[in-house]
Amino acid sequence: MKLNPALHKNLLELANTFRATTAVSAPKTSPEQAAADAAVAELSRNRDAASAAQMAVDDMENEILRIQSDERKLRRRKKDGQDALGAETDENRRRDLNHDVYTAKSRIADLMSELQEAHNEIHALRNNRDLAQSRVKDTERKVAEARAAVEEANNAAPATEDPATVIARLEEKLPAEALAEFYEQRLENGVGAAQFNGRSCSGCAMVLPASGISDIRNTPKDEVPQCPECGSYLITDIS
Repeated sequence: MKLNPALHKNLLELANTFRATTAVSAPKTSPEQAAADAAVAELSRNRDAASAAQMAVDDMENEILRIQSDERKLRRRKKDGQDALGAETDENRRRDLNHDVYTAKSRIADLMSELQEAHNEIHALRNNRDLAQSRVKDTERKVAEARAAVEEANNAAPATEDPATVIARLEEKLPAEALAEFYEQRLENGVGAAQFNGRSCSGCAMVLPASGISDIRNTPKDEVPQCPECGSYLITDIS
């Protein structure tokens, strides 16, 4: 390939740009984005925990309301029985009323015990809910701070030029004949052009024999030698 020595570096840059755009690699996550993702996941867990804690409080409050409603009904039943006893003279009927009043008293006592336990439990449940809600607020602040750090890092990051724009600019600098030879070689081995470090080709990573190295070094300055192993055009001077 005939090519002005001043353009050798442009040919290598063109080949390297193609390799960079076709390299298969997982997108890298910045430390700031990783911290933000972790904070969002923590917030989701804390919100679930707070929701579960609130549901537990709601369930216990409903249980307390049920107990209190049952207690009111039993107290009315007890009072009605006691009132009926005052006017009842039939022994059988009085026996039934006494049994009903006794049963109501016993059930009221049981309900009062259940109510005390429920009040003790709901106190603990409310404390747990308040703690869960506090964790949510703390994590929301952490998420906001992490997202601000991501935005700051993105704004501070240098802008990356579109590879297609870089390729187009380099193609304009290179002669059509040299471009055609480059693309033909790239189609053949997927590289096209590579750097020669004095001993090996960066395209195939092969250490070249002494005769091949000698031929490359003796190539005229206005020509681009080729790797005897993979055929890539070798750029020997990138200074």
